[in-house]
Amino acid sequence: MAGGITETGELYSPYVGLVYMFNLIVGTGALTMPKAFAQAGWAVSLALISFLAFMSYMTTTFVIEAMAAANAQLCWKRREQEEVQDNDSTSDYSDDDVRGRSEPETRPILSVQRTGGGHVDHFDIVERVEMGQMASMFFNKVGVNMFYICMVVYLYGDLAIYAAAVPISLMEVACGNHSCSAGSVKYDDTDLCWGPVTRKDAYKVFLSIFTLMLGPFVFFDAQKTKYLQILTSLMRWIAFTMMIILALIRIGKGRGEGHPRMAQISGVPNLFGVCVYSFMCQHSLPSLVTPISDKRSVGTLVVCDYVLILGFYGLLSFTAIFCFDSSLLHDMYTLNFTDNCDVLDIPALRYFLGLFPVFTISTNFPIIAVTLRNNWKTLFHRDGGTYPWVVDRIVFPLITLVPPIIVAFCTHNLESLVGITGAYAGTGIQYVIPALLVYFGRRHLVPLLGTDEVNKHQSPFRHTFWVWFVVVWATFCLMFVTANIILEDTKK
Repeated sequence: MAGGITETGELYSPYVGLVYMFNLIVGTGALTMPKAFAQAGWAVSLALISFLAFMSYMTTTFVIEAMAAANAQLCWKRREQEEVQDNDSTSDYSDDDVRGRSEPETRPILSVQRTGGGHVDHFDIVERVEMGQMASMFFNKVGVNMFYICMVVYLYGDLAIYAAAVPISLMEVACGNHSCSAGSVKYDDTDLCWGPVTRKDAYKVFLSIFTLMLGPFVFFDAQKTKYLQILTSLMRWIAFTMMIILALIRIGKGRGEGHPRMAQISGVPNLFGVCVYSFMCQHSLPSLVTPISDKRSVGTLVVCDYVLILGFYGLLSFTAIFCFDSSLLHDMYTLNFTDNCDVLDIPALRYFLGLFPVFTISTNFPIIAVTLRNNWKTLFHRDGGTYPWVVDRIVFPLITLVPPIIVAFCTHNLESLVGITGAYAGTGIQYVIPALLVYFGRRHLVPLLGTDEVNKHQSPFRHTFWVWFVVVWATFCLMFVTANIILEDTKK
């Protein structure tokens, strides 16, 4: 068990890691982006999404560098402890006694693997160090507490939204007939779904099934979903490609109804929120990057992921805003295909696109839940201590899983519940925390390793200017969100 807290898990190839990151980033945010593009205008949207993709990529490299720095600090401390133990054993035993003793079982795996292997590269990412553990290593007590407040609020909010969104999508498919006029019908929770079962009852049934099917993953590791991730990634490619091709065909036939504006400032706040969440992955990077078997190409894979995702977002949104009239674009873009036979008249494909949000969310749920569980572990961990099996395998997964499921059972109208806290916590996790982790991580390592050893996972944005640029940008984001909330309240 790496560090005595969380397990590194089964190793996988860099390409599987690329799939994991793609699946984590491309969630429901991609499906809400077309309407946000239409509201803000195509030129403003293109500029903003490109800039936010760049900012997210920068902070992703910050987190990876901080992970390598944390591994270096752990490695240095363990080698120091070994030297102390070796000196003590030499003074307590004769040379014959020392030669006759076997390798101590408590000796760290890291040092056993590398003893006598020549130069030690302290910056190998061989142990999974969650963001909470990195905060404990590099921040003071106040900083650690602020980190955990930010992380817990965001991750619990995410899990609650996911736990509600999947049953809602299933309910819409099961209770709505997905006919060509379904989009014009307004349903109420008290309306009957099938027999005496109301739509609200159906929602609770699907939520129970969702909990039983995905809840057990929280008791294990994210890697246990590897084949599910690969399958879902394939389905995402099919769904996105299908929507893009259908829109292009409609535009090519001269039936495109969209005439988007170049810029509309009133739509920027919503676009900003959608774009920020559409590139969120920093909180789960330790779970995704550490098990990659060959990390020499991690930097290249991250660049490829962001370029690929940005291209997907841009192509999907631009085809949408020129294919459909801006006033007719749904919040969930797939609905423009499931309730319009003029666009897609094959029932099976309409159902496939209707269930697409279920696939995207379901594979993200275990990864985010495992991330939250591991951060709970690091919050209560004490140096040298280990958790009893019941606490480690039962208690921590339960306190991760139960609260969001309870919230989802109580209500599925979660926008107001997580809107403000999610916006603030999301800005902190994507911008502030990575910048501060890499800044203080660099400062911590100089007294230990000096300036001779170079972090091979160092961010391309190594100058301190970029760290403070991210902090200033995050401050602007928080001011922007606050001003938008105040303006919205004054309009009501």
